[in-house]
Amino acid sequence: MPLSATLPTVDSAAGLFQASSTDVDEHCASLGRWRLSYDQISAGAFRGSFTQLSLPRLDVFREITSQQVRQYGQLGADSFGIGLPWHGDGEVNCNGASVAGAQVIACIDAEVDMCTPKSFELRGVVASAALIEELAARLDIELPRSVWHQLRVIEMAEASVARLRTHLAAIHETITTTPEQFDDPAVRQALEDALLVEIMDMLPTARPSDPGRSAAARKSTVDRARALMHGSGERTLSLLEVCKAVGASPRKLGYCFQEVLGTSPMHYWRAMRLNRVRRDLKRASGTDASVYDVAVQHGFWHFSQFSLDYKRHFSELPSQTLRRAKRAA
Repeated sequence: MPLSATLPTVDSAAGLFQASSTDVDEHCASLGRWRLSYDQISAGAFRGSFTQLSLPRLDVFREITSQQVRQYGQLGADSFGIGLPWHGDGEVNCNGASVAGAQVIACIDAEVDMCTPKSFELRGVVASAALIEELAARLDIELPRSVWHQLRVIEMAEASVARLRTHLAAIHETITTTPEQFDDPAVRQALEDALLVEIMDMLPTARPSDPGRSAAARKSTVDRARALMHGSGERTLSLLEVCKAVGASPRKLGYCFQEVLGTSPMHYWRAMRLNRVRRDLKRASGTDASVYDVAVQHGFWHFSQFSLDYKRHFSELPSQTLRRAKRAA
């Protein structure tokens, strides 16, 4: 099996989609209508899987990723999503805050930008924000507007979160053992109703987690540094130039990155550039561009060291990535 293989399967159960991948970009592509991009931050072979059960008005999902990943983009226009971290080797970093206890990750018609740890599993529900607002109006429920239009770590009533966890565990156990149960429209409608009841019970208790002024300042420093790293145009900035631009010493910037993203600035930046090289190599199948040409464009001047770093990060040589792209073309 080639390293970049993605294995999608549409199950016999109505609206059940499952896919597995050994490439972070192809894993991301399997997410369907979600408009997200993923960058692999930690080094090593990537393994990912995505399962989605589509009900009449909402989707239930389960996502597993083996490596530390930065996720950014949108779930889709007018989307409402609640995610519950299930397993992971470290903390989920979301807007400078980590998730614990009765906290959940909520995205309500907003941009997504978070870093997940290695061996991570996320389960949750996605619906339209308009549906949630409509139900709230009918049921005379006041929604917490302070958590609208931004990705947030949110505190919710512990009992409500526990009930949603129980529902999600039962759903994915059924997907594993007897997925044909979801062929019955009555079962699917009953499941959707139960999930919406839990969500509408949870939302009035929601309040944004307050990371504190120091955490907010660290997040601001990291955001400014990442904007420079991602938007430096044709010329790759040095880390020293980034430090000067954000007004932080290398040591302070390192502390901020570790707290917000769980990694160092140098490792994060190298990982971002390696991900860019990999994507350009995949797109270079119809051109005369060489691996060296693409590497230099992204600031890798020491070619042998670049090849070692690339293989360590993606478990294959850059030349193998380019050859596979050309064969596929």
